[in-house]
This record gives sequence, C-alpha cells and structure tokens, in this order.
Amino acid sequence: MAYFQFLTKALAWLAAAFFVAAGFMLTYEVVARYFFSAPTIWAAELSQLALIWGSLLAMAWLLGARRHIAVDALVSLLSPEQRRFTETFAMLCIAAFSALVTWKGWDIFFDSFERGRTTGSMLDLPTWVTELAVPAGFALLFLQALLEAWRALTGERDADAPHGGFE
Repeated sequence: MAYFQFLTKALAWLAAAFFVAAGFMLTYEVVARYFFSAPTIWAAELSQLALIWGSLLAMAWLLGARRHIAVDALVSLLSPEQRRFTETFAMLCIAAFSALVTWKGWDIFFDSFERGRTTGSMLDLPTWVTELAVPAGFALLFLQALLEAWRALTGERDADAPHGGFE
C-alpha cells in the first residue's frame, strides 16, 4: 500500500511538471509567433499532450488526497456509520466507472497502435501516445478507489478527516 501511495505521489509531481512544461511551451509559442513571426509546429500539440497526461496521471493521487470536488451537503447530516457506507459506495462506483473506462480506453489505444494511426497534424504523432493516457490514468484511479473503499469500510480513514496535501 505504501508503494502505491509513493507511486501516485510521484506521478502527481510528474503531472505538475507536465503542466509547467505546457505553460513554457505555450509561452514560447506565443512569443515566437507574435514577436518573431516564427510559429512552431510542435508547441500546441506537445502542450496538449502534456496537459492530457498530466490530468490523467494525477487523478489517483487527487482521490487519495481528497482533492476531487465533493458535494457533501447531505452526507454531512448522516451518522458516522452512514457516512462510512456512503463513502464506501461512492468509491466502489468510482472503481466500477474507472474499470469500464480502462477497458474501453485500452481497446481504443490498442486499435490505434495496431493500425498505426497518427494525429494528421504537422507533427504527426501516433495517436496511441495520447490515447494510452486514458487506460493508464483510469487504471490507477481504479486501484486508488478500491483502496479508498477499503479505508472507508474499515474506518481507517474518517469521512471527516482533513484533506491531504502534497507533503
């Protein structure tokens, strides 16, 4: 369990680096295009790739750190046992959805990989490079949701516990 938490935190830091890199790439593109009339063929597509991978790789850590948006107006009115049940049920729903997206996402990725599809842009990257982010990110989210369901079920994580940080 500690290894998985280490992995999700490391991937969250990698995701943060992807976001910073996307910011630099887009800034470079703006400067090159508008000040030097020399647009790039790579900045927009690579920054989009970085944003997709960053968003999907960070999902598992975000769930474990309780950084996803949660509407808890009604849940806060429940007893601790009822909150534990609703937390477990919610995590199992996330796990089921994540399993479905992982399965279908893998099919899409593998089909593109086998057929050799490309983006059709000037950079012409293989589409599977982007599509692989979906099954990878949702597989991690699936595992994290199962872990969170177990924590909620066993009472290891109190439903009222403070949100985690990047510490």
